[in-house]
Amino acid sequence: MSNPEKIFTKSFFLIFGALLFTALVMYALMSTVTEYATSLGTTTAIAGLVSGIYIFGGLCSRIYSGNALEKIGWRKTALIFMSIHFLSCLLYFIVNDVTLLLIVRFIHGIGFGASANAIVTIATAILPKKRFGEAFGYFMLGTTIAVGIGPYMGGLLYDSLGSVGCFIVASIFAALALIFIYFIDVSQVDPANNRKSIKNEEKTYNGIERVLEFSAVPVSLFTALTSLGYVSILSFYRLYAVEVNLVNVFSWFFVVYSIVLVASRPIAGKIQDKYGDMIICVVGIIAQSIGLFMIAWTPSEWTVILCAICEALGFGTLNSASTTIVTRNTPEHRRSYAVSTFFIFCDATMGFGPALLGMFAFDGYAPIYFISSVITLLALPICIYSLRKN
Repeated sequence: MSNPEKIFTKSFFLIFGALLFTALVMYALMSTVTEYATSLGTTTAIAGLVSGIYIFGGLCSRIYSGNALEKIGWRKTALIFMSIHFLSCLLYFIVNDVTLLLIVRFIHGIGFGASANAIVTIATAILPKKRFGEAFGYFMLGTTIAVGIGPYMGGLLYDSLGSVGCFIVASIFAALALIFIYFIDVSQVDPANNRKSIKNEEKTYNGIERVLEFSAVPVSLFTALTSLGYVSILSFYRLYAVEVNLVNVFSWFFVVYSIVLVASRPIAGKIQDKYGDMIICVVGIIAQSIGLFMIAWTPSEWTVILCAICEALGFGTLNSASTTIVTRNTPEHRRSYAVSTFFIFCDATMGFGPALLGMFAFDGYAPIYFISSVITLLALPICIYSLRKN
């Protein structure tokens, strides 16, 4: 007889694999695509747009995905958009100018956004309820590992095999994610198997409620501001590393980030369960702001490592903590909309962020990180207001 509160089941490993390989595609390409775009002869601002339009495509599909998950079904939605995600990886091989690259990145983002929504929504349903915080923390390690390995792998492949090497590996990862999601059994929880409840829900929720879950907006907003600080590192760190002659230490940035996050996440989860959400979120925002400021003010080997640690305690921890908050505090029948709302806000800042921040590279790349530090601090009052009752 199976234990309903067991975390490490076949379903867990399948959904974990789907998340891991989907995220690996995103981070491996995002960390090198700005450099690839500049090699095609474009400006820094346009290179930032090339990076960010992937997230903007994801934003567009996330707006639709909350409704699609309930009407079409979780498994079918996941398979459709993960197929788009895989086929888009193959389109990179025919790119020969920036315009075509922008189109492919946008289509790729459409496949990614709804896929990620479906994966997280499925996870919230199949993970054990009494150990949800712990289980969700382990599940989100898929993203953590991708953040650590993806940019490092992308940079290594780009330096040794060029863009083609990056595109081949991305295609393999996308195919693996599709295979994992294909074999997962969601028949017990998929709303497509309960058309009556879906029809009743459609009569209750109309208009904007078919896209957003209002209770998830405050937490999504302050997390989105911190994601802008994170994306400043993700999109421009390789270019900044060359500028300040710290290529070697910067190549380890996301490895340090991932190690710290893997080590700290179980502790952060226990603190969140015991002492509440406020302490984790406030500390994370302050830590990220300090890290970004230091890397801009005095770039050196030790500040790069410090920034990696602060980013892990910042957006890395906040991303998991905030996702837990919005799913935990939302009724089960609105959970897919809460997940969609959370990622819509984060995707909006991550999508527009690289192009916006790229405009501040008027005297090198340091101003990008000064601005990102200030923007991160703007999340603090919103965070305190949002969580004051928790």
